[in-house]
Amino acid sequence: MHNHFNGLKTAALFGGIFAVLLAMGSVIGSGRYIWLFALLGVGMTAYGYWNSDKLAIRAMHAYPVSEAQAPAMYRIVRELSTAAGKPMPRLYVSPTSAPNAFATGRNPENAAVCCTEGILGLLDERELRGVLGHELMHVYNRDILTGSVAAAIAGVITSVAQMLMFTSMFGGGGNDEDRPNPFALLAMALLAPFAAMMIQMAISRTREYDADEDGAKLTGDPLALASALRKLETGVARAPLQPTPAIQNSSHMMIANPFRPQDVSRFFSTHPPMTERIARLEQQAYGFRQS
Repeated sequence: MHNHFNGLKTAALFGGIFAVLLAMGSVIGSGRYIWLFALLGVGMTAYGYWNSDKLAIRAMHAYPVSEAQAPAMYRIVRELSTAAGKPMPRLYVSPTSAPNAFATGRNPENAAVCCTEGILGLLDERELRGVLGHELMHVYNRDILTGSVAAAIAGVITSVAQMLMFTSMFGGGGNDEDRPNPFALLAMALLAPFAAMMIQMAISRTREYDADEDGAKLTGDPLALASALRKLETGVARAPLQPTPAIQNSSHMMIANPFRPQDVSRFFSTHPPMTERIARLEQQAYGFRQS
């Protein structure tokens, strides 16, 4: 079991986002129409899950690389995937100076790992190994599916909220007894997307903690990832990415939040604070030394 019960936290957060969805369903049409939006959410989940590798790689303008083009990256990923008993993923490099990395793909057989040119120039090989171990564990832990489902449910909630907003402003059909309270509809329309977004971001943060912990176990070197995160915090501040829609949709996959800290509040960040991640890794390293 993970030291910080991140799996249980993720399950609890999923329960919370489903509760928001059911609450909305109880407000509008006595739940008669919520399945339409649920089907939309399933469709969005399936599309994002099956095409997540293409969408993220396209957003970062990444290109595939061979072992001759990226020997250190290739060697590290091959060693780690072999140690985990998993197939070798496809490797990509993004031509940007912003230091970052991400892994994507619906399963280990269809995975891709991408590093930016910035991170390859910033980290030494030991630190890069820590980062790549983290990214591979996102794939092995099925975090792409988790993120896709959370995003789809949040999208359904937002769609329903927009319909509630329209209903509360312009009224609905039926007699007065059947018609919902417009103030209740308006309150739900405003609060539900806010709650869903916060829960979605919290789910993403718990998966980052798990990838840190499991990646450090895979490499056997928590302090290497801690050192990499310190450099990434400074490197991202020097060369942040612009929060375009395409990058925003892929930012939760990256090992570091690619935007300027002032552009994202803590509660709406897809990543935990670097100081907390580093502290947990140092605690994990202490446990390694004690065992």
